[in-house]
Formats: sequence, structure tokens, C-alpha cells
Amino acid sequence: MFIDTHCHLTDNYCDGGTDDVIKRAMDTGVGVMVCPTAEPKDIKGAIKLTSIYDNVFATIGIHPEYADNADTTQYLTPDVLNNPKVIGVGEIGLDYHERDDNKKNQIKLFADQLEIAKQFDLPVAIHTRDAESDTRDILTNANHGVMHCYTSSWDLAKTMLDRGFYFSASGILTFKNAVEVRETFAQIPTDRIVIETDSPFCAPVPYRGKQCEPAFVVETAKVLAQIKNLQIDELETILANNTKQLYPKIKIK
Repeated sequence: MFIDTHCHLTDNYCDGGTDDVIKRAMDTGVGVMVCPTAEPKDIKGAIKLTSIYDNVFATIGIHPEYADNADTTQYLTPDVLNNPKVIGVGEIGLDYHERDDNKKNQIKLFADQLEIAKQFDLPVAIHTRDAESDTRDILTNANHGVMHCYTSSWDLAKTMLDRGFYFSASGILTFKNAVEVRETFAQIPTDRIVIETDSPFCAPVPYRGKQCEPAFVVETAKVLAQIKNLQIDELETILANNTKQLYPKIKIK
């Protein structure tokens, strides 16, 4: 069984709705899905999905895109974070690619959510884009977690490995021009890797250019298996075990 550790199921991006998306995932061997939140309005929907589907869990967080008007105390409440199916805080982090004129606000939002994660002893799912230096500095004393959709440098990876973090491979791993990403994952220890789609983004080859969905995680796994010189069923077991270590609150029937 594969676990898609990061798929935005609240986005309603596929024909047939969530039921069909989850059915297609399960038909391809993706038995568990983790739904992160990005903007505040996602939170209610993500928690509702976890109550409907036994195999859907959630991480709750506010993406740096919303740093200018997000109040963490309003959204990351004890009622939310103590929910047994809320397994982490994410996705949170820094993104200077789209804009960097609000770095102060992004850093504050990031730091506030990291502190909340520590208070509730929850792992964190980190988004970082064009912000390696600040990400490294802010995560000095962070709870353990995962570098989501990892495409940053091996240098940052080494630092975060030393801090106990996991690294999530997305469909970008399959892209022809993602040579450096594949080289980085070749160096990351296999017991520190998990896998995701980041649906509806980053659809892997041969689906590149289409809206991504959890069923496609298997295509990324095929490439990752080649990189790590493993049989696909061996990798499947390793990734599932890694995910359970990353997210201890995941209870799989």
C-alpha cells in the first residue's frame, strides 16, 4: 500500500468529485491519503473529509501565500489540533519565489506555527521555495517533520537530515529536467524518504500537464525505486513504514 503524504483533496479538482478521486487512488494501490491545508478556508473541509473517509488524514497549517492576513490563533486551535485524524501542522514555510516583499510577515507566520506544533507535539510539513537560508535558520529548533515536495539543494538536505527531518518526493522527480532533484534523492537515506503527489499540482510523467491526483503517486514511486535500486514492492513497504514514523498519529486499519 502506498501513502500519498500530501494531496490537496479540498480543491475539488477532478470530475466525479472526491469519491471518484479516492476510488481511483485505492484502485492503484494508494490506500491512505494525507490532506494538507494551505489557506484558512481549507481547514473545515479537510477535517470534514477525515470524518467521512477512514483512510484520509489531515495536516493543518497556513501557507506563506496567506501571510499578510492570517491569524494562527484563530485557526490552529486545540479543538482542531487535538483531533485524532489531524496528524501534523502543514503546509507551512516560506516562499520568496512568488513574492519577497513581505518576508517579515512570512517569517512571523512560519515561526508562530512552528511554536504551535511544538506545543501540541506534532510534526510539521515544510514548504520552502527560494528561501533556503531563512528556512534553515528558522528550523533550528523545530519539531521533527518533512520537507514537502523537496526540490531544494543537497546542502539544505544535509542540514535537515541532521535535524531528523524526512523528505518527500513528488512528481517533479520524474521530470526530464529534474536531474539535480534525482541526484539529491539518490543521496538521501531511503529510511528518510516519503512520497506525495501535491495534487492537483506537479503531475508526474506520463501525466505531466494534467491535473494531478493521488492515483498518480505510483508513477513517482517507479522512478524513485529505480533511483534507490529497489523493487517497487520493497519501496512500497519502506515508504509506508517511514510515513508511520513521520506521522505517529496515523492509524491504518
